[in-house]
Amino acid sequence: MKIAQTLVVSALMSLTAAGTALAQASGSEGYFNIYNNTSGNVVVGFYTNDGSGWSDNWLGSELPPGDSVEAEFIADSGSCDQVLQVGWLGENDEEILDDPISINICDASNVYLDDNEIYYD
Repeated sequence: MKIAQTLVVSALMSLTAAGTALAQASGSEGYFNIYNNTSGNVVVGFYTNDGSGWSDNWLGSELPPGDSVEAEFIADSGSCDQVLQVGWLGENDEEILDDPISINICDASNVYLDDNEIYYD
């Protein structure tokens, strides 16, 4: 059974370009969905970096395989270009960080976490 979780995230991003509007801050009106499409990996961390350092974990709880969560990008201004890093649940409950990838948060309506690929549309 697919469980939809709701997550409201307040990401206060530093201003990197003057005049960047909230409407440009993310995909569909500030909301995007994160999908764990893996066959058996649990997501425990979702982090972004706009060039000024890594954010706190966007997730309030684990995201099991097959589940999704809605996130809201809230910022008065911020950079569309972000680096994304995902943390996976490892042995002994440690967090294993995936390789960082670039993402345009303004274009992202969905972020897909697959077994061997992370992508967005």
